[in-house]
Amino acid sequence: MTIAYTEEKRFTQDQVQALFRSVGWESANYPERLFKALRHSDTVISAWDGDRLAGLVRVLDDTEMVAYMHWVLVDPAYHGHGIGGHLVELVKAKYHDYLFLEVMPEESKNAPFYQKHGFHLMEDGRAMQIVNRG
Repeated sequence: MTIAYTEEKRFTQDQVQALFRSVGWESANYPERLFKALRHSDTVISAWDGDRLAGLVRVLDDTEMVAYMHWVLVDPAYHGHGIGGHLVELVKAKYHDYLFLEVMPEESKNAPFYQKHGFHLMEDGRAMQIVNRG
Protein backbone atom coordinates (compact mmCIF):
# COMPACT_ATOMS: atom_id res chain seq x y z
CA MET A 1 0.00 0.00 0.00
CA THR A 2 1.31 3.41 -0.97
CA ILE A 3 -0.01 6.37 1.02
CA ALA A 4 0.37 9.87 -0.41
CA TYR A 5 0.34 12.92 1.87
CA THR A 6 -0.71 16.40 0.82
CA GLU A 7 -1.58 19.82 2.21
CA GLU A 8 -3.81 20.41 -0.79
CA LYS A 9 -7.41 20.55 0.42
CA ARG A 10 -8.77 18.33 -2.34
CA PHE A 11 -11.12 16.26 -0.19
CA THR A 12 -14.88 16.40 -0.66
CA GLN A 13 -17.53 16.81 2.00
CA ASP A 14 -18.57 13.18 1.52
CA GLN A 15 -14.99 11.91 1.91
CA VAL A 16 -14.52 13.91 5.09
CA GLN A 17 -17.82 12.76 6.56
CA ALA A 18 -16.99 9.12 5.75
CA LEU A 19 -13.60 9.42 7.47
CA PHE A 20 -15.06 10.99 10.60
CA ARG A 21 -17.86 8.41 10.67
CA SER A 22 -15.30 5.60 10.39
CA VAL A 23 -13.86 6.59 13.77
CA GLY A 24 -17.25 7.35 15.32
CA TRP A 25 -16.68 11.05 15.92
CA GLU A 26 -19.67 13.28 16.58
CA SER A 27 -18.34 15.84 14.09
CA ALA A 28 -19.53 13.52 11.30
CA ASN A 29 -23.09 14.48 12.22
CA TYR A 30 -22.41 18.02 10.98
CA PRO A 31 -20.97 17.42 7.48
CA GLU A 32 -21.38 20.95 6.14
CA ARG A 33 -19.85 22.58 9.22
CA LEU A 34 -17.07 20.00 9.33
CA PHE A 35 -16.16 20.50 5.68
CA LYS A 36 -16.22 24.30 6.03
CA ALA A 37 -14.06 24.11 9.17
CA LEU A 38 -11.44 22.04 7.38
CA ARG A 39 -11.45 24.26 4.29
CA HIS A 40 -10.80 27.31 6.49
CA SER A 41 -8.22 25.71 8.79
CA ASP A 42 -4.64 26.95 8.64
CA THR A 43 -3.23 23.53 7.78
CA VAL A 44 -4.82 20.23 6.86
CA ILE A 45 -2.53 17.37 5.90
CA SER A 46 -4.39 14.44 4.45
CA ALA A 47 -3.33 10.87 3.77
CA TRP A 48 -4.56 9.18 0.59
CA ASP A 49 -4.68 5.61 -0.65
CA GLY A 50 -5.41 6.35 -4.29
CA ASP A 51 -8.63 8.37 -4.18
CA ARG A 52 -9.60 7.15 -0.69
CA LEU A 53 -9.11 9.53 2.23
CA ALA A 54 -7.31 7.37 4.79
CA GLY A 55 -6.58 10.01 7.44
CA LEU A 56 -5.91 13.64 8.22
CA VAL A 57 -4.61 16.11 10.76
CA ARG A 58 -5.76 19.70 11.22
CA VAL A 59 -3.67 22.52 12.71
CA LEU A 60 -4.78 25.97 13.85
CA ASP A 61 -2.00 28.52 14.28
CA ASP A 62 -1.29 32.18 14.96
CA THR A 63 1.57 32.37 12.40
CA GLU A 64 4.33 32.65 15.00
CA MET A 65 3.92 31.48 18.58
CA VAL A 66 1.32 28.71 18.93
CA ALA A 67 0.14 25.92 16.67
CA TYR A 68 -2.64 23.71 17.96
CA MET A 69 -2.87 20.25 16.41
CA HIS A 70 -6.46 19.07 16.29
CA TRP A 71 -8.27 16.14 14.74
CA VAL A 72 -5.60 13.53 14.12
CA LEU A 73 -7.60 10.62 12.74
CA VAL A 74 -7.06 7.56 10.59
CA ASP A 75 -9.73 5.28 9.14
CA PRO A 76 -9.66 2.04 11.19
CA ALA A 77 -9.08 0.08 7.95
CA TYR A 78 -5.65 1.76 7.87
CA HIS A 79 -4.68 1.45 11.54
CA GLY A 80 -1.31 -0.12 12.21
CA HIS A 81 0.40 1.28 9.12
CA GLY A 82 2.01 4.32 10.78
CA ILE A 83 -0.21 6.87 9.05
CA GLY A 84 -1.21 8.75 12.22
CA GLY A 85 2.39 8.93 13.39
CA HIS A 86 3.55 10.16 10.00
CA LEU A 87 0.88 12.88 10.01
CA VAL A 88 2.09 14.04 13.44
CA GLU A 89 5.73 14.06 12.27
CA LEU A 90 4.77 16.15 9.22
CA VAL A 91 3.10 18.68 11.52
CA LYS A 92 6.14 18.75 13.82
CA ALA A 93 8.41 19.44 10.84
CA LYS A 94 6.19 22.21 9.47
CA TYR A 95 5.84 23.97 12.83
CA HIS A 96 9.35 23.39 14.19
CA ASP A 97 10.02 27.14 14.53
CA TYR A 98 6.92 27.84 16.63
CA LEU A 99 7.41 28.37 20.36
CA PHE A 100 4.55 25.99 21.21
CA LEU A 101 3.07 23.04 19.35
CA GLU A 102 0.13 21.81 21.39
CA VAL A 103 -2.34 18.98 21.22
CA MET A 104 -5.31 18.20 23.42
CA PRO A 105 -6.19 14.51 23.20
CA GLU A 106 -9.92 14.31 23.75
CA GLU A 107 -9.52 10.87 25.30
CA SER A 108 -6.80 10.21 27.87
CA LYS A 109 -6.16 6.78 26.32
CA ASN A 110 -4.60 8.60 23.33
CA ALA A 111 -1.96 10.43 25.39
CA PRO A 112 0.69 7.68 24.99
CA PHE A 113 0.48 8.04 21.19
CA TYR A 114 1.41 11.72 21.44
CA GLN A 115 4.04 11.08 24.11
CA LYS A 116 5.68 8.62 21.72
CA HIS A 117 6.02 11.56 19.33
CA GLY A 118 7.67 13.89 21.84
CA PHE A 119 4.69 15.59 23.50
CA HIS A 120 4.45 15.72 27.28
CA LEU A 121 1.63 16.34 29.70
CA MET A 122 1.32 19.94 30.85
CA GLU A 123 2.25 20.37 34.51
CA ASP A 124 -1.09 21.69 35.70
CA GLY A 125 -3.23 21.85 32.56
CA ARG A 126 -6.84 20.79 32.14
CA ALA A 127 -8.84 20.67 28.95
CA MET A 128 -12.01 22.74 28.97
CA GLN A 129 -14.74 23.32 26.41
CA ILE A 130 -18.21 24.64 25.68
CA VAL A 131 -20.30 22.60 23.24
CA ASN A 132 -22.87 24.44 21.09
CA ARG A 133 -24.77 21.79 19.13
CA GLY A 134 -27.68 24.07 18.27
